[in-house]
Order: sequence, then structure tokens, then C-alpha cells
Amino acid sequence: MAKKRKDYGTNIPEHEIEALARCLLPEIQKFFESEQGKREFEEWKAQQEAENNCTGEKKQG
Repeated sequence: MAKKRKDYGTNIPEHEIEALARCLLPEIQKFFESEQGKREFEEWKAQQEAENNCTGEKKQG
């Protein structure tokens, strides 16, 4: 039986996606560990919470 490829509808070979991820992940992690990244993440979370409150959605947990 042939193994089904996971290309997520992009038609990009999985090995190329993995290579790209290996290049990007350290930079993304570095950003989110920086003061600017932490500040922007907190702003994003507050915006998400405000939007959820406006639409009446609540997280289940």
C-alpha cells in the first residue's frame, strides 16, 4: 500500500516543507521569546478576548 503524502493541498513535496520549517522555526521562536514578540502576543491575546466577548463566544474548559 502506498504511503499518502501530506501536502496540505499545496502540492509542495513534504521534504521541501520540512526544509522550510527547519529554516523558519528558530527565527519564529527567537521572535516570540523577544520583548517585542511577547508584547505583540499579549496584544493579540487581548484582541482575541475582546472579539470573543463581543460575539458572545466563551472558551470551554
